[in-house]
Amino acid sequence: MDTSNNPVSLARDVEAFVIPVGTKVTLQQGEQAHITQSLGGSYTIVVNGNMFRIEGKDADALGLQTAGQQSAAAAGPVTLEQVEKEIWNQLRTCYDPEIPVNIVDLGLVYDCHIEPISESSYRVGVKMTLTAPGCGMGPVLQQDVQNKLLGLEAVDDVSVELVWDPPWNQGMLSESAKLQLGLM
Repeated sequence: MDTSNNPVSLARDVEAFVIPVGTKVTLQQGEQAHITQSLGGSYTIVVNGNMFRIEGKDADALGLQTAGQQSAAAAGPVTLEQVEKEIWNQLRTCYDPEIPVNIVDLGLVYDCHIEPISESSYRVGVKMTLTAPGCGMGPVLQQDVQNKLLGLEAVDDVSVELVWDPPWNQGMLSESAKLQLGLM
């Protein structure tokens, strides 16, 4: 995505979350926005010096096409291994709005427990943390994880718990995240 300094004019009023506090606000049609990040189906923008997150479903407000829903997997029995792979792939589409690295490579996902409900239905429990305990975007990221996992055909129940033990530190970054962030 072109994240140049060319501003876009908001095409309509749009709901956004203030970064890093997570407060929900409405940005007004006609306001000038600079897109700084477009990862995982959401957008980080700057309007009047303040940073906001806009969900992918509202991309049209930025003059962009909204992302289509992923095609559902074929109905029928699915193995735990197949579901686990899909879950981790979905988790890798969740991004901290301030850091261009997915939550898995950031080391924010501490546990992912999958249990069958039926032959083709699974329950998922995720324990994750944030890079800073006071980050107001926690509930937004938590909801993003839940929504993306519930979007999987074989997943019918998801709980996402924010945990603080052990506290996150840079040592939890994957090698690719360290490389991407210039820490290697």
